[in-house]
Amino acid sequence: MIPGGMVVKDSREGINPISKTRFIIDHNVGKLVRWLRMMGYDSLFFDGDDDGQMVKQALAEDRIIVTRDTGMMKRRVISRGRIRAVLIESEEPERQMQQLMTAFDLKGESHPFTLCLECNQTLAARTREEVTGRVPPYVYRTQTQYMECPGCHRIYWRGTHWQAMVRKLEKLAKNN
Repeated sequence: MIPGGMVVKDSREGINPISKTRFIIDHNVGKLVRWLRMMGYDSLFFDGDDDGQMVKQALAEDRIIVTRDTGMMKRRVISRGRIRAVLIESEEPERQMQQLMTAFDLKGESHPFTLCLECNQTLAARTREEVTGRVPPYVYRTQTQYMECPGCHRIYWRGTHWQAMVRKLEKLAKNN
């Protein structure tokens, strides 16, 4: 925990992110974290109250600030261009994501389903044998490809939930 109440951490320290574009997401647009991770973008959730801490972390880690806080955009370090930031206009997560995709051409660097949606770490491929007893029996019988988060050990597979996420991403890409 960093002084000032910030409880975010880049758990992939020392590892080159898949995409060069990295984000820090303000709590007022928190749903974007999962969308961005779904697309393969290193995205941290900032749930602290001290905007100054978020700015320091963005500067130190070369992250783009994503917020709906108009006051944040008035900070000198942002207005003078030392830190990139985007003021999200909509309250609807899909529109917010469309705004980000347009502002940063996110389709070009996207690597979908390569990061853990929960803890932002790079997923690792696993064999069926490696997930034996760790996924539901039906999933084990019907799936052959698995990914695991080395941090939280969550296991992912290409089931119906994955298919729904693919459709959402395709819809977003089509609308841009």
